[in-house]
Amino acid sequence: MTILLLGSGGREHALAWKMLQSSKCTQLFVAPGNAGTHSIATNVAISPTDFDAVKDFCLKKGVGMVVVGPEDPLVLGIYDFFKNDKAMQHIPVIGPSKIGAQLEGSKEFAKEFLVKHNIPTAAYDSFTTETVEEGCAFLETLQPPYVLKADGLAAGKGVVILHDLTEAKVELRDMLVNAKFGQASAKVVIEEFLDGIELSCFVLTDGKNYKILPTAKDYKRIGEGDTGLNTGGMGAVSPVPFADAVLLEKIETRIVQPTIAGLQKDNIEYKGFVFIGLINVKGEPIVIEYNVRMGDPETEVVMPRIKTDLVELFQAVGNQKLDQITLEIDERSAATIMMVSGGYPEEYEKGKTITGFEHVEDSIVFHAGTKLENGNIVSNGGRVLAVTSFGATFQEAIKKSYQNINKLHFDTMYFRKDIGNDLL
Repeated sequence: MTILLLGSGGREHALAWKMLQSSKCTQLFVAPGNAGTHSIATNVAISPTDFDAVKDFCLKKGVGMVVVGPEDPLVLGIYDFFKNDKAMQHIPVIGPSKIGAQLEGSKEFAKEFLVKHNIPTAAYDSFTTETVEEGCAFLETLQPPYVLKADGLAAGKGVVILHDLTEAKVELRDMLVNAKFGQASAKVVIEEFLDGIELSCFVLTDGKNYKILPTAKDYKRIGEGDTGLNTGGMGAVSPVPFADAVLLEKIETRIVQPTIAGLQKDNIEYKGFVFIGLINVKGEPIVIEYNVRMGDPETEVVMPRIKTDLVELFQAVGNQKLDQITLEIDERSAATIMMVSGGYPEEYEKGKTITGFEHVEDSIVFHAGTKLENGNIVSNGGRVLAVTSFGATFQEAIKKSYQNINKLHFDTMYFRKDIGNDLL
């Protein structure tokens, strides 16, 4: 089968790497891809949100399946675009419908879904420019720290946590009145702060049946000790050491099952990944957010641990026969460390030549923000490479990734040296 994968990051390189292990995948195109996907598949210069170009390409190349990596095309309705086009209806799209994608596209929609289906989540309210003063009054009813979330998509950077009430009010006005995050913060959700340790739960569903994929924990802050600005993610480990059988059972019965049942009750078509961002508060899992695709860099530790044929899993999602597949998981731990451009997540330079790939041993280097330029692999984003390793323990996996990072180089490169320290 010919497959088209949409996206250009580390998540897509990991998905491509995994799908190409399947005998069912005879040809893989990645749009637009990066230097990493170029080395294993065929990149095509198409934007994932240019649906007409995606359609033309699929028909021209006889594409049999479309796998959607990032959230933007899902929120814009690529699933519905295919479903409502007679020439395209036969091609399964791995990803939810436009309404299903609102679980990530709108924080308010997600909170309303959680409350409606009695899924544990933090207390909240949402505000607009017109109700900014009511928002400031709501902040006064909460205990610090204060959590402000842009309602729309803000590339993982639309969440602000502040300890000072005055600062929180200034930030709320900045988000709403001054459009700090553009259209994404036209509405802001203010949420009760939950004190605990975070983890990510990944579910693959055909809309009726589901498989729970390996758990992971990622590290969002740019600075060591979880300090500084939020990023798209600086590293991840899988499985999560503190996610024991008791916690996992609570996650499945209290969160995963009601989520899938809620999608069915609300007649929401959903064939794809559900990322559930959780916080473990004294042994009780509570939902922070939903995403409607795999996380990045969590994909880079989750995909290597899946032993089952990924294309076979995707076919079962398309046919709504996921219950007929057995999911096999590698028992070893995996860890990934993200190498980023100096200055990220603020201003940074691109086009830095990357060297040392040939010296990497016993690790997988997934490309996030790279491209080919005059035969060289150069940096082309804030997050550049993710170095993933296996180990009998997460400490062993992390150590191996750091050893290999030291063999790679590009000008201004930065990485956190404390990934996993909080789990010791």
